[in-house]
This record gives sequence, C-alpha cells and structure tokens, in this order.
Amino acid sequence: MNRFKGKTVVVTGGNKGIGLAIATRFAQEGANLVIASVEAEVEQAAKSLAEATGAKTAGVVCDVTDPEAVKALYDRAEKAFGGVDISVQNAGIITIAKVEDLTVTEWDATMAVNTKGAFLCCQQAIRHMRASGKGGRLINIASGQARDGFIYTPHYAASKFGVMGMTQSLAKEVALDNITVNAICPGIIKTDMWDYNDRVWGKMLGDFGPGELMASWVENIPMKRAGEGKDVAGLIAFLASDDAEYITGQTINVDGGLIMS
Repeated sequence: MNRFKGKTVVVTGGNKGIGLAIATRFAQEGANLVIASVEAEVEQAAKSLAEATGAKTAGVVCDVTDPEAVKALYDRAEKAFGGVDISVQNAGIITIAKVEDLTVTEWDATMAVNTKGAFLCCQQAIRHMRASGKGGRLINIASGQARDGFIYTPHYAASKFGVMGMTQSLAKEVALDNITVNAICPGIIKTDMWDYNDRVWGKMLGDFGPGELMASWVENIPMKRAGEGKDVAGLIAFLASDDAEYITGQTINVDGGLIMS
C-alpha cells in the first residue's frame, strides 16, 4: 500500500521501540519521514530506514521539552518536504519509585517529556497544518496508565492521563480545520522501557528474576502474549489514513484485551 505517498510524517522518539516501528510502517507506505529523538543515534536510524525502504527521511536531534527545538523540528519538516501532514507524539520516559523516594526532579522531568512535550509538538504541528489549509492528523501516545494508574508511578500515570485530556481538548478546538486528534494506550509491548519496568517493578513487587514479572502479567492478557511495535504501528497508520477521517478525540487501547472499555 502507498496510502501516505506524498505525505510528511513527524514521529518523536522515533529511533527505537514503538517509535521506530511507527516510522517504519509509514516509510513502507510511501511517506516522507522526519524522525526526532533526544538521542544522537536518530540520524543513523533515519538513514537506515531510508536504505531499507527507499523512503525520504530526516533524523533530527530534538528535546521535546524545549519550545525552540520543537519549533525548529517542524520548520525542518516544512523546509525538507513542504509541509506537515501527520504528527505522532511518541517520545516518553518512565521512572519507578515509592512515593517517599520519588523526587521532584523525577516528577518534573516525566511531566515535561510526556505531557508538555506532546503539547509543544501538537502546537507546532497545528500551526503548520492550519497554515497549509489541508488539515492533518495528530496522534498522541498515552499508556494503559492513562486508564488505570499503577503502583509506584504516580508521576507517569498523571502525565499520561494528561495526554488523554489534552487530546480531547485539542480535538474539539481543531475539528473545523479538518485536523483530527486521537490517542492510543499501548499495554505491555516488547521494548527497552518494558525491560526496565520488568526489572525494577520485579524487584519492588517480589523476588522476580529477569522476565518473570512481565511473563506473569502477560498471563492476564486474554490474547496471552505481549504486544510488538507493529501492533501499535498498525493502529497509528489507520488513524492517520483517510479511513479514519471521522474519528477524533478518541483514546484507543492496544493491549490484547488487558484493559477493556
């Protein structure tokens, strides 16, 4: 399929994990890709994706908590490919700590990346989409913790609930501009973040060896498996497509049925 031929897509946190799977799916379907990350490896990730798929790509080092850096990111997309059609706010961080040990620094950093960062990217994407008059698609990555906050992560849960509320508010504001705004809530997905979750929660919740806590949680998933990046990317591609033009303000779970709503 070439559903996104001629479209320009920005993906933050796009150099690995879910973000790279999303970027790969868009590249395979003909999009021009701007992949952003705070990590310098993003430039090589973009080159590798171009070589593998033939897509036009650019890798940009960007701190999504910095308004000027975010503006430069979207200006780069405009300059390189002539516009911004789809923006996926995927950059995110997590730490795990008991409430007595959770620092203000950890709280602020998590809110800054996960919520403020998503807002800044949406803000710049909307400016470009409104200026073009062509509309667009905004897709925010929330979390299962936007549905059900879990132990030892109040800051992360708060940041992701914020993403869901922001999605609904923006969807109402830009609906008449032909811009849709949706969010997704990934569940247990095989990523570096979930390796960290398994290791740290495993120590705090019991004497779990590597992989054991995650495996026990997977048993509670009706489909009995952890997700993969491609499971998330498939929904993202649908929400970005013309088939989803009448869907906005929604938050959709991608978790094998772990949380049903």
